[in-house]
Amino acid sequence: MAPSHSPRFEKLCEEARAKVCECSIDDLLARQQAGDKIILLDVREESEFAVNHLPGARHLGKGIIERDIEQAHPHCDTELVLYCGGGYRSALAADNLQRMGYTRIISLAGGYRAWKDRGLPLEAARGS
Repeated sequence: MAPSHSPRFEKLCEEARAKVCECSIDDLLARQQAGDKIILLDVREESEFAVNHLPGARHLGKGIIERDIEQAHPHCDTELVLYCGGGYRSALAADNLQRMGYTRIISLAGGYRAWKDRGLPLEAARGS
């Protein structure tokens, strides 16, 4: 069951979602199978990422993504698919990255929970 969020937070997320591109899990899987060059970024907390994450994902948490994105991905036309636990943090992060000039930012609708609920593969952090 998805956590209950405050009305103001929900409003903030809805405003962000209206400004960013979202893709479904099926869209992401199709693009990965087609060999499209996309970078999958997990914006959850480091402790969440360490437990497990989507295969091939890199971690850049919501708390630091705006600070560290230019060092990690300096080209503003790099296609980045962001995900979090349920699609809230990723929408907020995607909105901020677009405001920073990144032009190919996508938020994964439903995030990690939707992926896990479908029984799709997950991987643990290296060394875990």
